[in-house]
Amino acid sequence: MAIIETEAALHVAHRDNHTHRDVNGGWLRPAVFGAMDGLVSNLALMTGVAGGSVSQQTIVITGLAGLAAGAFSMAAGEYTSVASQRELVEAELDVERRELRKHPQDEENELAELYVARGVEPDLARQVARQLSKDPEQALEIHAREELGIDPGDLPSPLVAAVSSFGSFALGALLPLLPYLLGATVLWPAVLLALAGLFACGAVVAKVTARSWWFSGLRQLALGGAAAGVTYALGSLFGTAVG
Repeated sequence: MAIIETEAALHVAHRDNHTHRDVNGGWLRPAVFGAMDGLVSNLALMTGVAGGSVSQQTIVITGLAGLAAGAFSMAAGEYTSVASQRELVEAELDVERRELRKHPQDEENELAELYVARGVEPDLARQVARQLSKDPEQALEIHAREELGIDPGDLPSPLVAAVSSFGSFALGALLPLLPYLLGATVLWPAVLLALAGLFACGAVVAKVTARSWWFSGLRQLALGGAAAGVTYALGSLFGTAVG
């Protein structure tokens, strides 16, 4: 009796602890990419304009325009990309659904062969395939996972991707602007805040992906700093040439 209770407790503990994060929800990639892109692109845009020795008002207007244009562009791009991907997947699911309806026995044999190829005994594989094929929707889900590598019930949402991308880009692009909106008259506070934001974003991403937080943070810091430095140099060069 004690052994049974111990095994039950271990099963409950395994069930409670053995969980996975949502990796197919369609929000993480556009949110991370949007925040990084907003920070880097608007910081680079503002430093490039500032390098041309323009007024504070021009830098602020440039940053606001970059925020709005980039956020809408990212949202539209993500929506179109995810919607197109989803439509392609749904088209392939329709093909598989028709095959299951027209040639159920062939599809059942195909499923059994897949299990045999993975090491299941032929008789057992045929029994499993026959049992799973009794429910058409279950059969479609299994064939989609085995043949296409997708889960029909967990397709990414274009709207979620677009909203995540828009909001994260706007938030990232706002960081370099904040010092100016709060009264700063020089560039360096905006650069420092944006670089700190890049490091923080990199560190947060590392928490999700299980990478080293300091490595991920420094990598984003270096990339963003390099982009800002190059655009500032180009702005100074072009500003001098035009002037």
